[in-house]
Amino acid sequence: MPDPSRRKVILGLTGGIAAYKAAELTRQMAQNGIEVQVVMTAAACGFITPATMQALSGNPVYTDMWDARVSDNMAHIELSRGRDAIVVAPATADFIAKLVHGLADDLLSTLCLARECPLLVAPAMNRQMWDNPATQRNVSQLKRDGVVVLGPASGDQACGEIGMGRMLEAEEIVQALSAFLAPKLLNGVRALITAGPTFEPIDAVRGITNQSSGKMGYAVACAALEAGARVTLISGPVSLPAPAGAQITRVETAAQMFEAVKRHVAHTDIYIGVAAVADYRVDKPRQHKIKKTDEAQLQLKLVPNPDILGWVAGRPKPPFCVGFAAESRNLDEYADQKRRRKKVQLMVANLAQEAIGADDNEVTMLDDAGMHRLERAPKLVVARQIVAHIARLYSSKKKRKS
Repeated sequence: MPDPSRRKVILGLTGGIAAYKAAELTRQMAQNGIEVQVVMTAAACGFITPATMQALSGNPVYTDMWDARVSDNMAHIELSRGRDAIVVAPATADFIAKLVHGLADDLLSTLCLARECPLLVAPAMNRQMWDNPATQRNVSQLKRDGVVVLGPASGDQACGEIGMGRMLEAEEIVQALSAFLAPKLLNGVRALITAGPTFEPIDAVRGITNQSSGKMGYAVACAALEAGARVTLISGPVSLPAPAGAQITRVETAAQMFEAVKRHVAHTDIYIGVAAVADYRVDKPRQHKIKKTDEAQLQLKLVPNPDILGWVAGRPKPPFCVGFAAESRNLDEYADQKRRRKKVQLMVANLAQEAIGADDNEVTMLDDAGMHRLERAPKLVVARQIVAHIARLYSSKKKRKS
């Protein structure tokens, strides 16, 4: 039985060297639960073959306006019906000009003209072509016509030059498309999210930290952005790119994270504490490196760090609070105890040894209604399910108050 929640898009390829990126783009779309129907121009077939795109998409590829596989010979009409979007990547300067002027001399341009769904284009061209006033006028007109323009980026180009015009990478396009297609369950809601580890200094070069990569917190931030939230992300030290659209504050210590939370929490509707905040810090960190001596032991005095989640939840008028619990054993028991002790609406729990640093996760969500288990999946997929659950609980709470 078809999945009604599965998004369906047409991926249009035009004749540019960046067409090679369409292979990875198609693969990543499929991984994100998007069904891809590829349509190629004749020029695109000179850069990458329909056989490659068919193998990656799992669907037949269309290149001809008179393709007999469409029963009424109207592929330019039928292929776009029931689709959630058309994405043209790469979109050449020539094809962008066609879109602006309503030209329809091949299957892809005719599909775009006759569409009943949104159109997104990812420009790809030489920097001089991108900077040309004609191209800039055309791109401006596309935006005025309601077409979503993704990129381009600046970087190395096939011609050997460096500048604007480089097509976005597959991951960036998929992220933008997913955000565009996602139900806006948190539209306009202000979300404050913490992510990553903290680093508590011992001396000038050493410190206490943990193995958190920040991947889950960043995935939650991406999912909240997709759902329409206005996201402020407070991040410990990680090696991850900032989610596009988030306002980000970078910190190192738990005390710095606490101060950042205090600055933003008054203007927050939902607080999601994903960060793995150190429970303890060194009482008096040394200004300079501690030198090794012949003494057998080095003793450090540790003192508790502030309980950020507990402080937020304990405010007179707290935001809707979500906590994360990473445990090594007795997961459900310890996580539920933490939820009740801190008096938060939702606790998301996972086994630390299975989640930290990994690209996927398996979690249990605990709220007043009980436990809700989410099967192991890529962290962004899990994050979307968590955000959808948060949106339902938040909406229900608002209705009870009104």
